[in-house]
Amino acid sequence: MAKFQIVGICFDHMHMGDLLREVSNHPDAEIAAIFDPDRARMQDAINNFGISEDHVFTDFDICMAAKPYDMAILCAATADHAVYTERLATHGVHVFVEKPFAASAAEARRMIAAMAGTGKQLAINWPLRWVSSHVTAKRLIDEGLIGTLQEVHFYDGNRGPLFHVADKIEVSPEEVERRKPDSWWYKKASGGGSLLDYLGYGATLGTWYRGGVAPLEITCTTDYTPGIEVDQHAIAVCRYETGLSKMETRWGTFTDPWAIQPQPTCGFVFVGSDGTISSPDYANFLTVQTRAQPERHEIPVDPLLHGERSAIEYVLGCIERGVQVAGPLDPELCLIAQRIVDTAKLSAEEKRTLELVP
Repeated sequence: MAKFQIVGICFDHMHMGDLLREVSNHPDAEIAAIFDPDRARMQDAINNFGISEDHVFTDFDICMAAKPYDMAILCAATADHAVYTERLATHGVHVFVEKPFAASAAEARRMIAAMAGTGKQLAINWPLRWVSSHVTAKRLIDEGLIGTLQEVHFYDGNRGPLFHVADKIEVSPEEVERRKPDSWWYKKASGGGSLLDYLGYGATLGTWYRGGVAPLEITCTTDYTPGIEVDQHAIAVCRYETGLSKMETRWGTFTDPWAIQPQPTCGFVFVGSDGTISSPDYANFLTVQTRAQPERHEIPVDPLLHGERSAIEYVLGCIERGVQVAGPLDPELCLIAQRIVDTAKLSAEEKRTLELVP
């Protein structure tokens, strides 16, 4: 079988390097080309994966004309997702978008519309979908271990988006401060801020855990730091028919959760009618309470299933089998989450509770 030809589009998001590594490690895929307007941002990938110069492009149109590709990995700034998706849709490729989905629900709908009728898939990747603890929690909730899910509590983030690059290689605090003024992460117009960076995780996976149920209204507040135009801390309270849930995002955790879990613990806590589940990011076990066993006890996490061990493996498997991506990668589910993010952002700006935006 011919290998999937993958093109990497834009290196705004540091996850591009991680995703290209997944492509490089996949037995049936290869990096066919990479593009970014700034060649310097591609240099690490060129070195890491031995990409030849004739597969490196700083012009989008020349890149896309170089050869037919099967799938594009899009790691542009959030505000550019819709424009790039519309451009990619005309080239007959599947489009894999690294989170967040979009800068707004209107732009998310533009992306869905652009891909409609092309016969190609649009997939939105949320890396927490591939964390064993959260996948195990989904199984236990679906099996009814804690009864009817009533509350989802989410707290997540990291020290800040500039403290690490691809493969979680750390950057010095001095380098972080040097890069901040020119980084899209810290610009409102580019879709920066912790709310847009991390609230989509809680909203998307939270909607997945709830089986697609949306909240009725949202109240959100964000911090303000002089000299920084985006938020670094946001708290959103969502009211559902079953009660309240909380989603909190934080740039500035004491440690990065993939290295050392900070306090508060990054991850999810679920409250059901008959029990609770604590699912920290990257944990080896869940902490559970049930009616039958109210004392806190541990349940080991499930190993990820073959075909669902990583985003690239999963999406390429769906394409090969001709089935639609599902769960947190499904654009329609992600659109519900984007509406939650939009409402939270507007609520923080207007400093009032709002009904979920259409």
